[in-house]
Amino acid sequence: MDFEIREGRDGDAWDLVGLVAECWAEYPGCVMDVHGEVPELLAIDTYFRAHDGRVWVAELDGRLAGSVGIQAAAEASTRMLTKLYVAHRARRRGLGRRLVALVEEEATARGAAVIELWTDTRFTDAHALYAACGFERTGETRELHDLSGTVEYHFRKTLAAAPG
Repeated sequence: MDFEIREGRDGDAWDLVGLVAECWAEYPGCVMDVHGEVPELLAIDTYFRAHDGRVWVAELDGRLAGSVGIQAAAEASTRMLTKLYVAHRARRRGLGRRLVALVEEEATARGAAVIELWTDTRFTDAHALYAACGFERTGETRELHDLSGTVEYHFRKTLAAAPG
């Protein structure tokens, strides 16, 4: 079976909340507080449009199986990859790489030279995916001071220069 990848919609809210909650539940101590800490999940398309970005979701058998977004970053030449989640039932089938590739294509189309992301230190499978996709850990970390006690690693990838 193949995935259907499409633009995310605000109407995907509770399916997206379920996807993220499923992913977080794999890691002890990760707490889902939608309204307090991740309210953007409730209007995902509106959120990304307001942050100069886009969001995609992937469906498998009519159910949400993945998501990813791209948004503006602090530096004008940089874009932020965010909200990359893949349901357990959809892993090891290339979906994560396909979603990362969408972000890279969009970043390139927008003239970005770099993509960066932050990921929870506990999400080791994600770290391996990012490394396989050419992202490098910068050594920088940040604490979110959230209910989960999240500490995140910073990753960056320099994009290939467009042919000129």
